[in-house]
Amino acid sequence: MADKPIRADKATAVAELTESFRSAGATVLTEYRGLTVSQLTQLRRTLGAETSYTVTKNTLAKRAATDAGITGLDELFTGPTALTFVSGDVVEAAKGLRDFAKANPKLVIKGGVFEGKAISAAEVTKLADLESREVLLAKLAGAMKGNLSKAAALFQAPLSKTARLAAALQDKREKEGAEAA
Repeated sequence: MADKPIRADKATAVAELTESFRSAGATVLTEYRGLTVSQLTQLRRTLGAETSYTVTKNTLAKRAATDAGITGLDELFTGPTALTFVSGDVVEAAKGLRDFAKANPKLVIKGGVFEGKAISAAEVTKLADLESREVLLAKLAGAMKGNLSKAAALFQAPLSKTARLAAALQDKREKEGAEAA
């Protein structure tokens, strides 16, 4: 009889984790062995409000990942595992994890899920090396503005050449008229 409430709790936990896997833009798996509670609290603050850092049992997380349709993570569910569910900017969360791992070597990035596909720890680091979405959009806007400026100058060139030619002809006629008078 005592097993039923525990199983119901586990089923609820798996359902919540499955929903988190499905709704998150990315999920990063880390090993937190040796970190203190205050360090984990600091990590949670660093990651921000759009990212949740959850410590869970491997069997529950593995079942939730399978229920969410994610494959290729089974070998990562060894040792103490924490899941980072990212619903905001994936690059910023990856940078936060990478920087925290540099400051606290006990945090080990195992791998993760990005756009429904399993990725390795090296690929998480590559995500962290990308510039943020805002910076990339600003660079794109700058490149587009530069091209538009070049096009405007190109279209303006024949008109300005014609205007300079007309001004030069007028100056020439004025000089010829002054010399004749």
